[in-house]
Amino acid sequence: MKVRFAVAPAGGLLRGPEIIGFADSLEASGFDGVWLSDLPMRAIIDPLLGLALIAGRTTRLKLGANVVPLGRNPFLLAKSLAQLDQLSGGRLLLSFVPGLGEPGEREVLDWQGASRGAVLEDVLATVRAWWSGERRAEEVPAESALDAVVRPAQDPLEVWLGGRGPKALERVGRVADGWLGALVDPDEAHAARIHIQQSAERAGRAFDPEHFGISVAYAREAPTDEQVLSLRARRQDVDPLVLLPVGADSLRLLLGRYLDAGLSKFVLRPAVSPSAWSEEVEWLGAAVLDMQS
Repeated sequence: MKVRFAVAPAGGLLRGPEIIGFADSLEASGFDGVWLSDLPMRAIIDPLLGLALIAGRTTRLKLGANVVPLGRNPFLLAKSLAQLDQLSGGRLLLSFVPGLGEPGEREVLDWQGASRGAVLEDVLATVRAWWSGERRAEEVPAESALDAVVRPAQDPLEVWLGGRGPKALERVGRVADGWLGALVDPDEAHAARIHIQQSAERAGRAFDPEHFGISVAYAREAPTDEQVLSLRARRQDVDPLVLLPVGADSLRLLLGRYLDAGLSKFVLRPAVSPSAWSEEVEWLGAAVLDMQS
């Protein structure tokens, strides 16, 4: 089983110099990749723009994007993702997410649907059709260069999904290429993996056993009350410190338990934005990179 570690910023990135410092530090390290998240209501960079900048600064890092497809035109989304994969030489990794449901999010995205999951699934099918050349607008002539602008470098360009509820996990097994979980403890992650595998079997699909991952926040020092409250607001039924390891030893212990649960891909995110990414990457690398295979 190939164990891989990627790194994500604490709350997101906005300024160009910060993005460049983040990318340069990781490119010089042994980490497998970077991940940026799509948070429409927050003052951070769109992940596709940020990854385009990072693609131009790096040559080996995998470029992960958590993308909210709701409110985006499916053709333009397929085109943007395909061209980012082309520009990066096939380094793009994707996870589609439904958003955080923050106040005003539905209005901003011009989406009033009742089921974000159903829309997510429909958009996934549509962009895959564009990427494969199966879907054409009636007004596009067959001899056009459309395929060149919507066909990614990777064939196929995989899309992972997240979620922890029964419907979300069933969807992962039925239509996704992988699962990137968050805010679940190792026992829950193990149960989620089994649920996804069973769903894939019912759908007659083969689900790659190495395509199970999780996003893990960590802290180098004891979290503040504000950080604990923020975590508790998202998972009121779990002790926040179960999901937020403090220090290198606790982080390694938690990662080991996720490995035992059958997960092998990890996105590590500091709970607090570091003052210098070079120093943060050095500390984190010393803490976990010997576990990478």
